Amino acid sequence: MANKDNKNVIYWLLTGCFLIFIMVVVGGITRLTHSGLSISSYKLISGTIPPLNEAEWIAEFEHYKQFPEYQKLHNHFDLEDFKDIYFWEYIHRVLGRLLGIVFIIPFFYFLLKKQLSKPTIKKAIILLFLGGFQGFLGWYMVKSGLIDRPSVSHYRLAMHLTTAFITFAYTFWVALDLWYPVKKEINKYIRNIIRVAMAVLLIQIVWGAFVAGLDAGWIHNNWPFMNEGKLMHETVYTEQVPMWKNFVEGKSGVQFIHRYMAYAVVGIIFFIWYKTRNLQLTAPQKNGINLLLVLVLAQFILGVFTLLFQVPVVLGVLHQVTAFFLLASLTYVLHRFSR
Repeated sequence: MANKDNKNVIYWLLTGCFLIFIMVVVGGITRLTHSGLSISSYKLISGTIPPLNEAEWIAEFEHYKQFPEYQKLHNHFDLEDFKDIYFWEYIHRVLGRLLGIVFIIPFFYFLLKKQLSKPTIKKAIILLFLGGFQGFLGWYMVKSGLIDRPSVSHYRLAMHLTTAFITFAYTFWVALDLWYPVKKEINKYIRNIIRVAMAVLLIQIVWGAFVAGLDAGWIHNNWPFMNEGKLMHETVYTEQVPMWKNFVEGKSGVQFIHRYMAYAVVGIIFFIWYKTRNLQLTAPQKNGINLLLVLVLAQFILGVFTLLFQVPVVLGVLHQVTAFFLLASLTYVLHRFSR
């Protein structure tokens, strides 16, 4: 349990975790509603205030018309349509600014009050760097859709999303370090298996971002086969494109990897449960592993239905949210088997 002096620091870190979670949810909605390119400029201070009257809305809409998304996809939009997609991107950006304030101001307050140990200061500086880097990646991603294509680079989307997940996991880890300050004997074998599970889950998250960025969830909407009884659709291995390239750039290829990597995630978490079922575990360890089982099954089922129903917004967001909870639970379990 945390020392009394650390409680406010833990609450600060957990508040950051919660805001990152909300950011990921809104980011998912922004992506699924194709709202991410509605704001085509970045203004750190003035961009916090949305258009406040009709003239400002018209000016913002006219600015949007200068870019490929309107010219190639949304030239049928009127002002009300534009307002709909503007809303989610605006909320996403405001949350990003709020997250920065929530991390920076309390950090300096705790620093001045000498409530941070040297190890925690170093970890907090890493968190501040990750937060700033995440903001940069967001704009770097948006820029890829403002030149000649009406969509963002799926590579940059994957970088942006994965960094958000990693920033959350690291923030949560730092909070857990303070919450459980006492070190104990650990089972290194189980810890290493959980580390492998974490790597597999992060790879799956990357390919999930590839699927989202390429709109690859709108094809092969069958399960368990990709099409007509085939485990691998023929478009995964076309002669025109090397298979490895299709696995990272082709819609069929990235969906193929994401489909079957899901079995690997389920399998390794069941393996962790199997290997620990007869061990003498602490309550946090046992509860964490049980929660992992529930979440990985829920995530797998959500993934199947998201595919079958061609990625409706609600299921798409729930699938991403459950991935977030799964990462949080795996981070917790890894921490409980690491100290």
